[in-house]
Amino acid sequence: MSTGVDLTLEAQVDPAIEIIRVPFTSGAFANDLGEWSWLRAHAPEIWNTIQSWRGQRSFPERNYGGWRPVLEEAARRIHHESPVDLTIGTANPNVDFIPGHVLSTEFGVPAVMDHRDAWAVDIYSGRRMIEPRSRAGRWERTLIEDAAEVWFVNTPIRDWYAEQYPEFSDRFLVVENGYDNPLAFPPRDGRDDGLVFGYIGTISGAIPLQELIDGWALARERSTLVRDARMDLYGYLDHFGVPGANMVQAMERFEENDIRYLGPVGRADIAATYATFDALVLTFGAGRFITGGKVYEYASTGLPIVSVHDPENETSRTLADYPGWYGSVAMTAEAIADAFIATAEHAATQSDDDRTTARTYSQRYSRAAQLTPRIEAWTKRIAAGEVGR
Repeated sequence: MSTGVDLTLEAQVDPAIEIIRVPFTSGAFANDLGEWSWLRAHAPEIWNTIQSWRGQRSFPERNYGGWRPVLEEAARRIHHESPVDLTIGTANPNVDFIPGHVLSTEFGVPAVMDHRDAWAVDIYSGRRMIEPRSRAGRWERTLIEDAAEVWFVNTPIRDWYAEQYPEFSDRFLVVENGYDNPLAFPPRDGRDDGLVFGYIGTISGAIPLQELIDGWALARERSTLVRDARMDLYGYLDHFGVPGANMVQAMERFEENDIRYLGPVGRADIAATYATFDALVLTFGAGRFITGGKVYEYASTGLPIVSVHDPENETSRTLADYPGWYGSVAMTAEAIADAFIATAEHAATQSDDDRTTARTYSQRYSRAAQLTPRIEAWTKRIAAGEVGR
């Protein structure tokens, strides 16, 4: 089974939290050929069509829609055994909002929709993904109308939804991704022998790898600091570990430019991996709706950050005042090279105090800082009897 799940996170869950596993099956994630039916092996197009139709009969979401009845039954059972005061559903998949919807409509339990992505808008192109009158569009309206609050990761996405649903906009709030734990370590020994730039994150087809390499190569021509440096990339190649043609072509240029791809890194090893870097490379696809969860984790380290992405990305606002951030002003080799050189110069001389200042700035982006105001507000409302069953 291939799910893209990082199992090292499970060991970090507080023992006080009860985990109730809700069975989920989807042939789309079964990569053991021995489990495939004759139809899937010999006529995958027909199998995919049938599988999609079956799943979306329950809920209009590819691969996950069939989970709806199982989630509904689990929500009712859990509420019966131990009455629920508040539900928070995090998407995607968007079927995750179903338990909250069921408990709200049937038992009056307030529901929060926590959008870590957006259902209706493509965050890269800005185009609408589902039409208002489509089945998915009607479901989204129903869920939003029933929700007590809807959280979005940044202001542009929140504002887009407010334009689509003005009558519900007062319940739309920004709760940014944030980081779990700060990653604190001193400047690396040995940086005088050559800086190490690092990237940790999914290496998707949306990442401008060719532009990144072009700018890096030009920076190596112009700067001794960058010429003596290397770049280490960690993460899955696309979301399911299968690189696209653009990635394969880009990787052919890695060796000649001192770039290494070192595979994914588990959460248990994340701090030790960051400690091997002197500066961080932040790169995304284009789109004003994009922030990305790695932004906050990067900032928590206090390391210098070079941004190689469309300057209009929401990331640029998030990091605008971060000490040690160098954003490329355009997606050209010259602009990217300038950003790499400035970052290298900062990284080569960064002191403990510099790093502490940067980490102090980033505290506003901890997950606790983002979530605490909402949790406290709901705790007070529930304690005062303003909401509930």
